[in-house]
Amino acid sequence: MTTPHLSVLYKEIIHALQPKAGGRYIDGTLGAGGHTAGILEASAPDGQVLAFDLDPQAIEIARARLIPFGERVHILQASYVEMAECAASLGWNGVDGVVLDFGVSSMQLDTAERGFSFLQDAPLDMRFAPRAPLSAADLVNSLPEGELADILYRYGEERLSRRIARAIAQNRPLVSTRQLADLVLKTIGKKERIHPATRTFQALRIAVNGELDAVESVLPTAMTLLRPGGRLAVISFHSLEDRIVKETFRRESADCLCPPRQPVCTCGHKASIKELNRKPIEAGEAEIQENSRARSAKLRIVEKL
Repeated sequence: MTTPHLSVLYKEIIHALQPKAGGRYIDGTLGAGGHTAGILEASAPDGQVLAFDLDPQAIEIARARLIPFGERVHILQASYVEMAECAASLGWNGVDGVVLDFGVSSMQLDTAERGFSFLQDAPLDMRFAPRAPLSAADLVNSLPEGELADILYRYGEERLSRRIARAIAQNRPLVSTRQLADLVLKTIGKKERIHPATRTFQALRIAVNGELDAVESVLPTAMTLLRPGGRLAVISFHSLEDRIVKETFRRESADCLCPPRQPVCTCGHKASIKELNRKPIEAGEAEIQENSRARSAKLRIVEKL
């Protein structure tokens, strides 16, 4: 295996976290280890990183890449939603920084048999954790038509969700990425620049892996773990994730959540963070030319008060 290129918004993440010697950091989405390696280099000689990933292939690549850092890195095959318990097991009562890079990795997209992409024919899988109970094929072939349409509309923002769900229900079983992609193309035609199955595949991937529920769960946990002055940097790749991140950060950076016209605050809410960038940071043209996946990346950063 070869080590992939640097992670998306690599320089921006290191600048945002400002790693320091002796610091403790969490990388919620290890991937190939790019962000983790950068944090460990910047926090030498004794900074530590606790890193999570559900994908055993990613962990294998990252372990090899991070060997030079020895016991300064702690890698777990687990979800980032478990970071509080895992940090406590190390004796960490707080951390100086957390990075979360949501979405599917380039390695997963490029591994045809994982079933994330319709560019190559493969089993309809899409699981981040290969041993997770439900695959995309399970959802496609077992859900009632109405529930399937709701998933495509909610998670894929697919306006033609009911038409696609009806076609799927009438053509079951569907077991491969090519079968599903061809069916969507046949059903709604190609009217945009992107492949017509793009939103369907996004919706199924999000549903299979419970991605939005995980985003909503991990943000409060990460903010609670931060020490005063610690920073949380979050990269999202589509509007649904970014909306959750933005709304969470706006809420937790406000001293009052009462309706604007209410003359006296009764909510008692106090800001626990401050937003360091109200407008998301995006990749520059040079990075996009090197890695097209970076085009849709949005980075938001907060600091614990």
